[in-house]
Amino acid sequence: MLERFRATWAKIMSPIADLFLKLGISPDVVTFVGTLGVTAAALWFYPRGEFFLGTVVITAFVFSDMVDGLMARKSGQSSAWGAFLDSTLDRIGDAAIFGGLVVWYAGTGDDLLMTSVALWCLVGGQLTSYARARAESLGMQAKGGIAERSDRLVAVLAMTGLSGIFDLPVLRTIVLWALAVASTVTVVQRIMMVRRQALAKA
Repeated sequence: MLERFRATWAKIMSPIADLFLKLGISPDVVTFVGTLGVTAAALWFYPRGEFFLGTVVITAFVFSDMVDGLMARKSGQSSAWGAFLDSTLDRIGDAAIFGGLVVWYAGTGDDLLMTSVALWCLVGGQLTSYARARAESLGMQAKGGIAERSDRLVAVLAMTGLSGIFDLPVLRTIVLWALAVASTVTVVQRIMMVRRQALAKA
């Protein structure tokens, strides 16, 4: 389903990618602007409790992630540098989204438990990415698990946006607890994947 969604949005975004290339805009610039937009929106709207508007703005900038990739492929500019930059800046944006929720719960939300849960979602997301990157640097694989980046991102944005529309904070509570557990399980799964590969090589 996710692949069909990506294919559909790629077709929709293709004319935008073509326009940016005609204007001489590079994929790297789109990557930077997208990350800046996600980060600024998450850290401005979420701590203020503006969950629906914040999600709309964040989502608009998240789609730049598809545009820069399309631009790179169309222009033949795909490179190791572009992949590295995109992955690194993605983590900044993800951290800002959960960080914005952490600030809300630590401040106006006044909920120490949910502050901790949101913080663990932030840390867990970074750990899943680190586990994969570290495994690959050692010549092994650590892909997969029950909570990949795209799954976490869609879940937190959808439920946070809905919580703002319907004024149902329980939706945020549910998704953050679910992601905290799923991220923990995913980290453990990736550790076990690497352990099996390491033992097989021994």
